Amino acid sequence: MEKEKQLLLLCRKLIEQSLNWGDGSIWSNDDFEQLGEKIFDKTKVKLSVSTLKRIWGKVRYENFPTTATLNALAGFVGYESWRDFKQNNLVEDEIQITDELAPIQNDEAPAAAVSKIKWAAILIISVLAIGAIIFVISQKKTKPVDLNKIKFEAIKVSDSLPNSVVFNYDIAPFKADSAFIQQSWDPSRIEKIPIGSKQHTSIYYEPGIFIAKLVINNKVKKKCVLYIKTKGWKAIINKRPVPTYLSAKEIKGNGFMGVSDETLHKKTGLPVFNDTWTYFLNVHEFKDIDAGNFTFETTLRNASAVEASVCRKVRAIILGSSTAIIIPLGDKGCISTLDLWTGDQWIGGKDHDMSAFGCDFTKLQNLKCRVEKNSFKIYLNNELIFSTIQKHSLGEIVGIRLEFEGSAEIKNVKLSTPGSGSHNDNF
Repeated sequence: MEKEKQLLLLCRKLIEQSLNWGDGSIWSNDDFEQLGEKIFDKTKVKLSVSTLKRIWGKVRYENFPTTATLNALAGFVGYESWRDFKQNNLVEDEIQITDELAPIQNDEAPAAAVSKIKWAAILIISVLAIGAIIFVISQKKTKPVDLNKIKFEAIKVSDSLPNSVVFNYDIAPFKADSAFIQQSWDPSRIEKIPIGSKQHTSIYYEPGIFIAKLVINNKVKKKCVLYIKTKGWKAIINKRPVPTYLSAKEIKGNGFMGVSDETLHKKTGLPVFNDTWTYFLNVHEFKDIDAGNFTFETTLRNASAVEASVCRKVRAIILGSSTAIIIPLGDKGCISTLDLWTGDQWIGGKDHDMSAFGCDFTKLQNLKCRVEKNSFKIYLNNELIFSTIQKHSLGEIVGIRLEFEGSAEIKNVKLSTPGSGSHNDNF
């Protein structure tokens, strides 16, 4: 176990070095939130803030992290698994502590040597004390920045896609050493801004609601909401750094909205679509839909042949102003790779049985989600497959997003609140 602890310390240090945020002992809650997002982005494993704090010793906890957690940490620093990390990073059973004082080379009496050490110690302590006093005085003179008076805003330049955004800000009061704008929830979308600047522009290729963050000296200081809408349904093939947009004609099928393997091959040049995702998005305010009392329903399938997309995964996402719901479907043999987000908790296929979310995609699948009085239920083909308590509201529903690993067929989409409003698309 001592070896395991030393390896965990080494893994922590490698993560700190890769992030360049400084020592983990000075990280804030926001830093651990961002780290969790980065780990999920790279490994598709969601580690909570409390788990990360325990690993970094911020919260007292005696148990050693689970294998799934260790695999995620190792994966983040480029290893296939925790076992792979251990095999490539050997440590001793115990950390050897050595005396770094050079041996005495002359014949001075021990008392004289001790006397010199005492005076050296007194000198060091005096210097440290003076430094501490100076630090305290300087801290008292530094007035805290009133964040309410700090300017940070995002202005869209159009109502179409792609969409450039102008950020206006004033970071002079922070006496910043470094400054960044994180453009969205995705921690990889972060751009450095010059210390003396007041404007920065970014381009957004996808619609959605984004929380842009002003990051000063590795701390999130301000946030602003950016809402990029669509006019009806928009289809996008996800490619980095620039996606491919599909025309209305290209996604119009015979009684369905979707995209064929042939169109995907033409657009991507790929014969196989593993990890090639197509998004269908309808992003705007659904003002007559109550996020605490609604039904979402759709009939769809992943239309790829298994030879073209092995797992044929699908994700139905309900976007909220505060959080989202992510419902996964996939080939029955791939349920280990599915992850459900209820709006406030991850249910992962690595440590939960997701068999109920496995599908026979030779047939259309009817998926329904019902939220009412903090109750969250999912139905597949009229059978209840998941139920839990939803502790946090979505806020306001601001969009629908359907994602397919490969080709797609969507027969209908319906979003409604009893006695209030209904949005029904039959294709």
